[in-house]
Amino acid sequence: MACNLLFSCMVAFAAAMQATFMGHAALAEGPAYRTHLAGVGLHDPRQRVDATQPPWSAVGRVQTELGSRCTGFLIAPNVVETAGHCLWLSHVRGFVQPQSVHFLRAYTGEHYMAHARAVQIIIPPGYRTDQESNSGGLDHATLILDHAIAKPDEVFHIDTPLQALTPGMPVVLGGYEQNQPDIITADQNCHFLNTTQDEGGNPLLVHDCAGTHGSSGAPLLFHNQAGWHVIGVQVQAFTNGAGGRAVPLLSQN
Repeated sequence: MACNLLFSCMVAFAAAMQATFMGHAALAEGPAYRTHLAGVGLHDPRQRVDATQPPWSAVGRVQTELGSRCTGFLIAPNVVETAGHCLWLSHVRGFVQPQSVHFLRAYTGEHYMAHARAVQIIIPPGYRTDQESNSGGLDHATLILDHAIAKPDEVFHIDTPLQALTPGMPVVLGGYEQNQPDIITADQNCHFLNTTQDEGGNPLLVHDCAGTHGSSGAPLLFHNQAGWHVIGVQVQAFTNGAGGRAVPLLSQN
């Protein structure tokens, strides 16, 4: 496949993790910009967005006590959606335990709106990180949090089936990405292109939004008169040029 997993494997020191959960988040070190990032291309359209305002206030950082981190978003006051591969531990060939997974809503590096710990992780039984070509369309995970951290009108609602998606429709994509892991950066002028399938027959959404490592688990969104709608979970980036693939959350009427 002309893509790669976006799982950000950056490891935070224990002291930095402790400071984060104490409310004094430590900024991750690293370059502010890199000349080549998978899924972005030479022209980088991503810009910083205000994490305290919709739709980004329903987005947050998913991180484990082992230091891995990705993006996630609220679909209920105590339910987060993210990418399945973000929770995979290659050294034990298994998924991380729920209690070691934290969600920081609207995290900005200096503060966050709310923090909760997972108590349950739900991953489609057919998903295998070592069989991405066959199960990439199942690469998503649902986190049940230990308490509600949003109001019902502050979360994304999944109400858009594949049949309602039109090639060329405007979408946006934003998350905590490799070169700016402590703020949300977003491509707000991109498009849904078409629907494809992995080799196992599972659907995937193809888009031209710039998004690189760390944006795994970010919501692929569109906006209309009714508000913001999430249509998929970002999971893959093209090796060359802007764009990638997302797992649809509602496949049929």
